[in-house]
Amino acid sequence: MTITVKVSENTQKEMSEFFEEQKREKTPPYALFQADDADCVVTVYQSGKAVFQGMSADISAQLWIERERHLNPTKKLEVKNSETDKKEKKEIYIDPKIYHSSSIGSDEVGTGDYFGPIVVTSTFVKKEDIPWLEELGVKDSKKLTDDKIIEIVPKIIQKIPYKSTILTNQEYNQRYSSEMNMNKLKAILHNKVLCELTSEVKDYDYVVVDEFAKPYVYFHYLKESNRVFRNITFLTKGEDKSLAVACASLISRYIFLREFEKLSKSLDMFLPKGASTAVDEAGIKIVQKYGENKLKEIAKYNFKNTEKILSQSQEK
Repeated sequence: MTITVKVSENTQKEMSEFFEEQKREKTPPYALFQADDADCVVTVYQSGKAVFQGMSADISAQLWIERERHLNPTKKLEVKNSETDKKEKKEIYIDPKIYHSSSIGSDEVGTGDYFGPIVVTSTFVKKEDIPWLEELGVKDSKKLTDDKIIEIVPKIIQKIPYKSTILTNQEYNQRYSSEMNMNKLKAILHNKVLCELTSEVKDYDYVVVDEFAKPYVYFHYLKESNRVFRNITFLTKGEDKSLAVACASLISRYIFLREFEKLSKSLDMFLPKGASTAVDEAGIKIVQKYGENKLKEIAKYNFKNTEKILSQSQEK
């Protein structure tokens, strides 16, 4: 994935300071610097273009998109997303054999949110339930608001078999390391719910996973697992191509929203989703009110937000 953002000189300076320790010794022609940011390479050019390339490009870019909007609220922000551009140029092909089959699907939410857990769900959708799900609005799951998800998911879980797992941020921080990155964690959690559901459901035609890593990489992540489910069809934009994946996404989001609400109530404050500057402000308030240990318990501590939150907490 490649995301290109046109940023101002102020944002360029902030980015240069932010990535100081991650900068590469050599930079491409006409570049101010190039740095490594988890599963992403960040290059800022003299022209003001910031290019994010890699698996986590969208997560890395989002912080600076929000920052640029904050610094220049009246200026139109230029953002190019290679995945979006491809989608606009080419219609998504939906394989009718998969879409109209009895399938198990798996999807996750929460990986780009500083606060809130990671939730992974697998669901089993029988082909005779497809018209009902379409009428409910699942076919256009990306267009559903959180309020709509809260309304329809209780109906879905009464009828559709599923397995979900929740990884709290406390657990995430304990497990995350150079040997255990985000995608490896996701692979382990997907494998867990798929093994659980396929142990109970046998009459499926396909098992579909919304592709976040190439199949050989996915299975490499699972080389230390005792049990690995392997008969998987990996699909990009899986929510559009399989209602089982769409249902998995909605149920995961529903659980995430409930857990997020519990967390907000326990802190007696509003928590923004995502990883924007608004999240930084909330993190500063948490550190000032409850201390750094509380932040380490409820946030994904490896996110770049942490460094900003801690430094700004000391200033205020």
